[in-house]
Amino acid sequence: MANKNLFASYVGKLIPRTNTANRAGAPAYELEPRHQLAQLAMTGTLSPTFYASGAAQLADVMALAGKVDPAFLAKAAIYARKRGHMKDMPALLLAALSTRDTALLSAAFPHAIDNGRMLRNFVQIMRSGAVGRKSLGSRPKALVEGWLAAATDRQILQAAVGQSPSLADIVKMVHPKPATPERRALYAWLIGKPYDVAALPEIVRSFEAFKRDPKARVPDVPFQMLTALELTPQHWAEIAKTAGWQMLRMNLNTFDRQCVFALDGMAERIAARLKDEREIRKSRVLPYQLMTAYLAASKDVPGIVREALQDAMEIATANVPAFSGNVVICPDVSGSMSSPATGYRKGATSVVRCIDVAALVAAAVLRVNTSARVLPFENDVVRANINPRDSVMTNAAKLAAIGGGGTNCSAPIALLNAERAKVDMVVMVSDNQSWMDARRADATGLMKEWTKLKQCNRNAKLVCIDIQPHGTTQAIERADILNVGGFSDAVFEVVAEFAAGNIGPKHWVGEIEKIKL
Repeated sequence: MANKNLFASYVGKLIPRTNTANRAGAPAYELEPRHQLAQLAMTGTLSPTFYASGAAQLADVMALAGKVDPAFLAKAAIYARKRGHMKDMPALLLAALSTRDTALLSAAFPHAIDNGRMLRNFVQIMRSGAVGRKSLGSRPKALVEGWLAAATDRQILQAAVGQSPSLADIVKMVHPKPATPERRALYAWLIGKPYDVAALPEIVRSFEAFKRDPKARVPDVPFQMLTALELTPQHWAEIAKTAGWQMLRMNLNTFDRQCVFALDGMAERIAARLKDEREIRKSRVLPYQLMTAYLAASKDVPGIVREALQDAMEIATANVPAFSGNVVICPDVSGSMSSPATGYRKGATSVVRCIDVAALVAAAVLRVNTSARVLPFENDVVRANINPRDSVMTNAAKLAAIGGGGTNCSAPIALLNAERAKVDMVVMVSDNQSWMDARRADATGLMKEWTKLKQCNRNAKLVCIDIQPHGTTQAIERADILNVGGFSDAVFEVVAEFAAGNIGPKHWVGEIEKIKL
């Protein structure tokens, strides 16, 4: 009889052979170039992660940008910005596109470069030499000029906050032609040239007046322009009243230090804005950003304000879909998941880790799918006492507190097989760098266990949500398996479409292809 170890068979579909190794050195499946680029666009921050350096991410993006069709490059940039709310990657993709198809660049630019920070990111990347050039070039320069011409006075001031390059640097670089005396004076004021004071826009004149006389009304300018001045708690309260929602979320400790919460009614007012559904939707806040604010908030920040962040989390995750049947959620709580979600950034490393993001996704899915099972995994499945009636923030904190151990993506599926469980949907949230179950190079442990599970659950579907930019998967893309990257609400929407059977074999890449240029 032939050796059973060599010639063992599997009931059901033949398991595809692995064709690459992941960053942990274990067998894996390489995603096709468009999917790799999409994953990088939605998860890459160009900062070092547990497995990938910023330089490696940049090299991967540039290599993939040369392999995919320029139209897909443009669509990926738009999708990453509009649906993933990414900042660096959309600008990098457009910079890469500028060397391939300037007509498509013109079509995608206004959709991806939608504020001053994105404009500065684009110019910085273009001039860095990372895409093979150190100057803007005629078409990119014209697009930058067009952005400046179309921006409102307030948008210009918001864009003026930040360096490397500053907006003044950009104005000096592209020499925009002002269409009005007001804009001519504004450009001159920005770059330190003589200007007609009377022609300055009202918002700038009020700022200059406030600098001369702090007793004047606080101007409605970005608060960073005011921080060098001597401000009273009343001044800071006025800043808080007019601040954008994201600025409010990010500066709770600043308002506390400036005694804003000690003023009558200000704690209640700020709390009401933080949990205002319309403002939350408009701000495009990511759930992990709310966790950042919650974790970073000082104990001196009033409880009503901290609780408002939890209310905001419930709203931000309210569009998580409800799935029919038996749902299992598997957050990766292994050691590698303890790295910062957006990578290591000198002086600006996020307090939110990959494990926090995985826990957030799991808790959000459980909040809507209250009968779902939660199977955290590392070396093996870790038992966790999770109450679906608890808030998303509470359950996420419980899951994130587990942590440690190696990565074994097949562990939760192996447990389901051992139980002969009835399963309709499995949602796995991981950095996808499984290595503990790497026993043979012909297939991953996850695919072997999933094939077994399918013997008893023919219609079951597997969703692998990847939150780090690595370009490989443990479960090959096919009709019953979805690989998707990122941690914005776009992930939930794609998962819902997949669960409903509304997207075909192209899955996530197909969603990006739908974007109209």
